[in-house]
Amino acid sequence: MTIHDIKTSRRGFLAGTGLIIGVAIAPKFLSAAQTGVPAGGSGELRPLNAFVKIGTDDTVTVLSKHIEFGQGPFTGLATLVAEELNADWSQMRAVHSPTDNKIYANLAFGLQGTGGSSSIANAYEQMRKAGATAKAMLVAAAAEEWKVPVAEITVEKGRVKHASSGKESDFGALADSAARQTPPADVKLKDPKDFVLIGTELPKLDTQGKINGTAIFTLDITPDNLLVAVVAHPKHFGATVKTFDDGEARKVMGVVDVKQIPQGVAVYADNTFAALKGRDALKVEWDLAKAETRSSQELAAEYIRHFGEPGLEAANTGNVDEAFRKEGLQTVEAEIVFPFLAHAPMEPLDAVFIKAADGSVDIYNGAQFPGFDQQVAAKILGLDEKKVRVNTQLAGGSFGRKAQFGSPYMQEAATTYAAIGGDRPLKHMWTREDDIQGGFYRPMYAHKMRGAIDAEGHITAWEQIIVGQSIMAKADLDQTSVEGASNLPYQIPNLKVTSHNIVLPIPPLWWRSVGHTHTGFAVETFVDELLARVGRDPVEGRLALLDKGSRHAGVLRKAAEMADWGSTLPDGRARGVAVVESFGSFVGQVAEVSVGSDGAPRVHKVWCAVDCGVAVNPNIIKAQMEGGIGYGLGAVLFDAVTLGQGGRIVQSNFHDYRSIRINEMPDVAVEIIKSAEKPTGVGEPGVPPIGPAVANAWRKLTGTPVRQLPIVSVISS
Repeated sequence: MTIHDIKTSRRGFLAGTGLIIGVAIAPKFLSAAQTGVPAGGSGELRPLNAFVKIGTDDTVTVLSKHIEFGQGPFTGLATLVAEELNADWSQMRAVHSPTDNKIYANLAFGLQGTGGSSSIANAYEQMRKAGATAKAMLVAAAAEEWKVPVAEITVEKGRVKHASSGKESDFGALADSAARQTPPADVKLKDPKDFVLIGTELPKLDTQGKINGTAIFTLDITPDNLLVAVVAHPKHFGATVKTFDDGEARKVMGVVDVKQIPQGVAVYADNTFAALKGRDALKVEWDLAKAETRSSQELAAEYIRHFGEPGLEAANTGNVDEAFRKEGLQTVEAEIVFPFLAHAPMEPLDAVFIKAADGSVDIYNGAQFPGFDQQVAAKILGLDEKKVRVNTQLAGGSFGRKAQFGSPYMQEAATTYAAIGGDRPLKHMWTREDDIQGGFYRPMYAHKMRGAIDAEGHITAWEQIIVGQSIMAKADLDQTSVEGASNLPYQIPNLKVTSHNIVLPIPPLWWRSVGHTHTGFAVETFVDELLARVGRDPVEGRLALLDKGSRHAGVLRKAAEMADWGSTLPDGRARGVAVVESFGSFVGQVAEVSVGSDGAPRVHKVWCAVDCGVAVNPNIIKAQMEGGIGYGLGAVLFDAVTLGQGGRIVQSNFHDYRSIRINEMPDVAVEIIKSAEKPTGVGEPGVPPIGPAVANAWRKLTGTPVRQLPIVSVISS
């Protein structure tokens, strides 16, 4: 395979024949200065950053402005286009859109970047309009060619027809003439009752290539004369290179060079094996003067000390202090500690750099925020941004890992490339060990909960203190630390939530479902304890605290109905329930759990109800719920990145930071609530409820609430 087999440039794409529809998608809150686009009316045309191309071969290609790493935007965006275009699903294709224009470089997030489960929510109307515009232009071309009124032409399953004359055509035959039509200023979108494709279980467009091996990932890109580079990183966060001896590394056959860079020591070789062997042969002395040298246990103790200090106010309704002073109350308290979590996607970070004859550079990687990667690489390489092209590849997962403002991974990759001179193509790679020990974790958090119950069994007061790093590096309140707690869905008259931001040299990052990873667990296990204290059923007790018509209540009722909540269970089993809203989607889950032969939880069945607005593709929604349940279950049972004695990172690979195994995956049933609301995200919301649902069942089985995660490591200790 040569690089030319897989290279797709914006110029090359636009040079093809056929009809191309562009949709300007700059958010309304961006100024002309931010986007580099005139405000409108006259002057330079607004850059087109989402496209639909109808080829003369009758294919309809959607350029996805969101990265495809398994969560389904290729299929989802194509569904939106095909619905309004009245295309046949067999015509549809999808590829990543290019990034070489100003608007991408200035604001990738929400445009081509994908974060916060935003793909379909962000594109729902945009891509439907693109499809409707393409249809209108095809119809106009047919009317002109057949000399019939536009109103008499219909489009159905990829065919343009005129009933009275019997004339009809596929899209491809009309594509060139359609491209010469003036796009309509406005198009009318379908009424949802007329949807044909939206809401049906269409097969994913990227599945076949991943099954037969034709799908291209960054690892597959191997141009001639390729160098491979790996970097030796410190085992303590914040450490830097003091001295290094590369004598033995340079003796390894295939090693080409060794360079110190700010992130560590880079080893360059003719192949991956030599690069890794060379790195193993390095002797590096690290400077720990600014490194984190405390253990996870010491950090947890430090966090807990903050419980007694004033914090940043996130919510304060009623009068919590006065409510707790009333006589005749039962009070319940809990402290919960959450570990650092790595993302551990199947594909670790990698990038390929190739210099063109004109001195420009092509970068190939699974870029979640390609605009930021372009900016960072251009600055490090000393090039104009127009001379750096980021070619987004399929990616093997992310879960937040590839979504970083400032692109710290690209800083390392581009610095490694620049240090060697860039005469040969270079592939910069992280191994699994680099990934697990590389930081940018879901931060460690500690929660203190306090609840008051009056003589009638009503929860009258709730206080929650949250301690952890600010993912957004804020000195003031970081909403990502308190989301799901500060907007508690339960109607409790006195509520107070405060937060403490801890500063560490350990780089934090959002992890699949961000703050809800810990707030969802803390809230849903604590409300379960409060209800149990007064003998209330976990489902009925929650429903009494929720607005009767709320979407929270809707998914909770549905999950309970699916599980036949209250029915007799097999001996030795218990069920737990949880309901969490995240990223605009509402998910209720019931988990059936037993004590396994090893003394750890065994999760047999999970019932999941999801309300994510209009269900564009139920097949993808169900898959994302199932995947989120498996991912979240692995984390709550097994996963933690810990710092050992002296702050050294303990875990390194899947043997000690392990995923859930296939025999441990429960049977999962998913039902989607029918809704007319605009679609919301599904990539993350399946994760938060599974942990507390399992923990609540575990408390019923054992009588012991879960106060520290992961559950299995606590049991084994």
